[in-house]
Amino acid sequence: MWFQVPNNSKQLMRVLMFTLTISMMTGIMFNIALPKISEQFSLSLSQVSWLSSAYILIYAVGAVTYGKLADRYPLRSLVTFGLLLFGAGSLLGLASQSFAMALAGRCLQAAGAAVIPAIAMIIPLRYFAPERRGAALGLTAVGLAFGNALGPVVAAAIVSVFHWRWLFAVPLLVMAVLPLYRKYLKDEQRPVIAGTFDWIGGGLLAITIAMLLLSVSEGAWLLLGGALGLGLFVARVCSAKDPFIAPQLFRHGKYTLGLSISFLVNGTCCSLYVLSPLLLTHVQQLPSIWIGFAMVPAAAAAAIFGRKGGKLADIRGNSFVAYTASGLLFGFFVLLSTFTGSSPLVIAALLILGNVGQSFMVIAVSNSVSRTLPPEQAGVGMGMLAMVNFIAQGIAIGLYSKAVDLGAGGMPSWNPLYRDAVGSVFSNISLVLAGLAAIICVVFYFTFDGRREGTRGHLANAQAQNPARSASM
Repeated sequence: MWFQVPNNSKQLMRVLMFTLTISMMTGIMFNIALPKISEQFSLSLSQVSWLSSAYILIYAVGAVTYGKLADRYPLRSLVTFGLLLFGAGSLLGLASQSFAMALAGRCLQAAGAAVIPAIAMIIPLRYFAPERRGAALGLTAVGLAFGNALGPVVAAAIVSVFHWRWLFAVPLLVMAVLPLYRKYLKDEQRPVIAGTFDWIGGGLLAITIAMLLLSVSEGAWLLLGGALGLGLFVARVCSAKDPFIAPQLFRHGKYTLGLSISFLVNGTCCSLYVLSPLLLTHVQQLPSIWIGFAMVPAAAAAAIFGRKGGKLADIRGNSFVAYTASGLLFGFFVLLSTFTGSSPLVIAALLILGNVGQSFMVIAVSNSVSRTLPPEQAGVGMGMLAMVNFIAQGIAIGLYSKAVDLGAGGMPSWNPLYRDAVGSVFSNISLVLAGLAAIICVVFYFTFDGRREGTRGHLANAQAQNPARSASM
């Protein structure tokens, strides 16, 4: 595997951690302000929710696009372009006087910010040896955890004291680290990739993703458009001379299964940020201002233990971290299903288990997937991983919302230990997610477990050295 270790690798990861924190905050802060925006422009919540939906759509497509471009152009140039576009969108939104102008600012923000998840996957792969990569991915988990913790709190403070447009000012903080990226990435060396960039294939992929995500909230009929777009995209990559995504990438069985595992992980774990606020609102009757604070301890724990999880991956292996994460997630969902109606303090304590488990699992899966990629496909491969994560989150958010709406009138509890009718829908969803956590553990075992690989390799070597004995077995 091709990689390089710059002299300033630790400083580079700290800068990346800060950037991820701001990026995550930017993605979730506007959810707090949607009611005020709806009131100001006399629009429905579904209409103003495009400030979040459009951001996710562009963010998902942009992540894989930047990843593809990273196989051809220096990261230094891509980061410069992306962060400048991020800042331009923030300035446009800050000066907006209409909803259309605010939406345009959010779209520009997303088009620039999409470089951040791409480099968050690529920098640990390119700049750290495999035995140190877990620690680097642990720092990215810390950045994401800080963003999740600070986003709702900062947004609530800004919206309650200032105008909601000042939410656009927070992303401008990333401009302070742009000179540091240009400093630390200036000596980058890359493998030379020949050929042209397949914009048609990228456009078809964008249409496919948009249709799939929109089908969750706008109607299942859009799945037909997504299926058509996927068919055209597959035809394009199979016929183009230089396809947007080389078909050979999906011939790596472990890589494809790794994407599937990551899809399940992100779809399952985004419930921590989507269902938890709804649970605290509808069941615990917690005021909005306190919901963000109730989730801070869990995010802080994820930030603290996320770095330790990365180091554990380097010392004990990805499998150890994945199984630890699976145990934490399974325990969290079972306990949450059982104690759904408990006090906010109990829910806040349980969320610590879930958040730490999520950070551990993301580290283990990302690290395992990164080791399956050839150097010439590292950028687009890790970009695809980031894109799959966002697609999973977008679909899961819609499914969770629909499930809560359907169960709002009350439903029987599937957990025999939880008999309260209030919040039974949250208890049932948590029970299903506990099953998914167990399935993820099993699939990871059969895909990436190092001990199984070592056993197969040992048997193969033994058979090669003693063919007579092998034939008799």
